[in-house]
Amino acid sequence: MSLKVAVFGATGAVGKEILEILAERLFPAEEVFALASRKSMGVEVSYGEKALTCKDAETFDFSQVDLVLMSAGGDVSKSWAPKIAAAGAIVIDNSSAWRTDPDVPLIVPEVNPDAVDGFAAKKIIANPNCSTIQLMVALKPIHDRAGIKRVSCATYQSVSGAGQAAMDELWTQTKGIYVNDSVDPDAFTKQIAFNVIPHIDVFMEDGATKEEWKMVVETKKILDPSIKLFATCVRVPVFVGHSIAAHLELDNELSADEARDLLRSSPGLLVVDKQDDEGYVTPVESVGEFATFVSRVREDPTVENGLALWVVADNLRKGAALNAVQIAELLLNRGHLKA
Repeated sequence: MSLKVAVFGATGAVGKEILEILAERLFPAEEVFALASRKSMGVEVSYGEKALTCKDAETFDFSQVDLVLMSAGGDVSKSWAPKIAAAGAIVIDNSSAWRTDPDVPLIVPEVNPDAVDGFAAKKIIANPNCSTIQLMVALKPIHDRAGIKRVSCATYQSVSGAGQAAMDELWTQTKGIYVNDSVDPDAFTKQIAFNVIPHIDVFMEDGATKEEWKMVVETKKILDPSIKLFATCVRVPVFVGHSIAAHLELDNELSADEARDLLRSSPGLLVVDKQDDEGYVTPVESVGEFATFVSRVREDPTVENGLALWVVADNLRKGAALNAVQIAELLLNRGHLKA
């Protein structure tokens, strides 16, 4: 099969990760193109053991590729995804631009793979928000077994979720504090080094941030519209790896032991849950891993059929690039992606 694939936004953190994962998972592409803005023309990016030279997305002929993996921001996607689809390629988009469009599937392959068949309406598939992805992987088996009425969660999101400038700001501020330099915020609203910021994306009329709203609407679209979800999304001074403390109210009783056994046998999950110093996973251990990790599984006696989970994943991998590549593999396996 002589598939041709383009990665649009190849110089960004997620774009680079997509190229790495395509190579790691031996995705059957005859040729892979790295695309970026004109200012990045000629920049080299890694694809396995090869170096790809970035081409200008503005002048690229998209009719020569079968699949485009986009990670170039919402405005770029809104403008370019329909044009790319019209040229004949399927688009998998990592931005928030298409997630709520009823004609665009929002996919986590371990959770709602059948929804991918709806891609034909616009030839665009949306990749969910990073925190939503890892939460859905953990909640799906529990919802199938016991039913989920309500989820209350607090996220602890790394700075890489806000891009390279945010990672640079954490690094610069951390160094600056040690030498008494100023730590004026730029990428964030407040100092991020040695601090936490309960503010991701813009505020909405009801007091929630858009990041919190995304988790609500995406959970309903991916898993079940009847699930009630409340989130507080927090940026923390961690470079890579998102964490979520999730508190569930179930329709039916599910003990912590039963939940652990269920999650251990579910796709995409690794359970590390012992009552000792090494018995849980933190963001540092998740970096570079494909799995979503679950720890601290506990029964919550404050609500009927309550269950608590600690969910951790590499947000650049499972929370973005890996999920996009898994969607591409899903298209391939279902016969939707053909050279």
